Amino acid sequence: MKRLIEKGLMFGNLVPVESPALVERYNRALKALTGKETKLADFHIDISGYSPEVGDELGDHLYLNANGCNRQFILLTTDQKTAPLLNAKFSTSRGILTRFIEENEAQLFTLTARDAVAGELENTVYDLNEPKRLFDIRRITVVADTTGNHVAEGQKLSGLIDRFRTEEDAWWDDVLIGEMIQLAEKTGDVTRNPVSLKATSFDQGNFWTAHFGGLYIFRDVEHPAALSVGPKEKLGALPVTYVFDLSDRNQVAKLLDINDLVEPIHEARGADAAAILRQKMDFIVVAAAAELGLDIGHGSRRDLRQAAASMGSRLPEEFRGLAELLRWVETGGRFPRITAMHPAYFYTLRAKPHADRDLVNMLLAELSPLDVRQLYICHKELFYDLYRSWPEAKKAFVADYLEREYQIDKAGARRDLFGPEPGMADTGVVVEAGPWSRRTSRKKDIVDAVGPWGSVRKDRR
Repeated sequence: MKRLIEKGLMFGNLVPVESPALVERYNRALKALTGKETKLADFHIDISGYSPEVGDELGDHLYLNANGCNRQFILLTTDQKTAPLLNAKFSTSRGILTRFIEENEAQLFTLTARDAVAGELENTVYDLNEPKRLFDIRRITVVADTTGNHVAEGQKLSGLIDRFRTEEDAWWDDVLIGEMIQLAEKTGDVTRNPVSLKATSFDQGNFWTAHFGGLYIFRDVEHPAALSVGPKEKLGALPVTYVFDLSDRNQVAKLLDINDLVEPIHEARGADAAAILRQKMDFIVVAAAAELGLDIGHGSRRDLRQAAASMGSRLPEEFRGLAELLRWVETGGRFPRITAMHPAYFYTLRAKPHADRDLVNMLLAELSPLDVRQLYICHKELFYDLYRSWPEAKKAFVADYLEREYQIDKAGARRDLFGPEPGMADTGVVVEAGPWSRRTSRKKDIVDAVGPWGSVRKDRR
């Protein structure tokens, strides 16, 4: 992993904590939340205030995330909003923290100028001892205050001021006036600079969790289902009608299709389908060559073409399927029949522009792990887990490629691959009557995936 760290591909964009004043504030917050302190003079933190160095020191990398279901956080600066979230247990956690900071940025800037802000992503579930408890998580509330309780005391002072202004004999209430003065010494003038945080409750609809081996829950869609990374039989009974695992490829394909969550890359507006397909094929060649012990030279397009030619019939089915689709994109002719059971199928899709785009692209990355660029962008935890077991040649190529092609323009790469950021309104879907009916708003069939649900059809627009 040292190569990734040196290239800024792991633990990148963390916020440095170097001054004695910031370390002292961090320790006050850490003591209040966990009863622990760090003796380090400097370290780095993510958006939640978690530090890999402090985790090593304490021997506990979940020191701000006990049980993995009510993540605590420490804010030293609003600059943390651009930092990653490490050791994520829920796909929604970073988005919630980012929104919380952005919606309260002015107040948090003022508060963190003199103290650390500590808090928790609170829900009504405190112990995930069985998978069905995940469905009890519906809303996340951000509870936060400084270690000196400036927010709570500011709100209390505001209430006392209201009493002073409205109660008839408040001018002669020495106890009330004395309490106001005492609080004002800590909070400042709350009439000019109110110390309060905006509404901080966020709905948790569709999400991924690392618990129970990995689980994708789609419940705020037309046709809800749960997708298990491991065998679905281990989950037991869940409060949702349809439960699948990632080996149920036809069912997963239909779930994504009938909920209008995905689109074929070659139909995506603004996408350079040929370039995207070629790059996916290159990654597949690198993986195959590394497994066979073949030399890929410097990893140039020419070197990879030569490696592909030398492998011939040993090329993976993923490569063959994408090659057929690439030929159709560039030269036309008969459209290739790539069903959901074909290893290349999920490599040909990307999420549509909707509120759960990142979640769907995360799922697609897990279903197409040889596309290491999408895996790194959309599912870093899985990328790091798989990276550890790769042959050295593949590690070197992937690290060099991501540093050279992705790090220099992250936003541009994401836009080219996945399209512009979706707007607030989701795309509408027309659904026929019936619990698992397919859409009827398309014209020409291009892919049939036959399985227990019948035929999954995707159409060219």
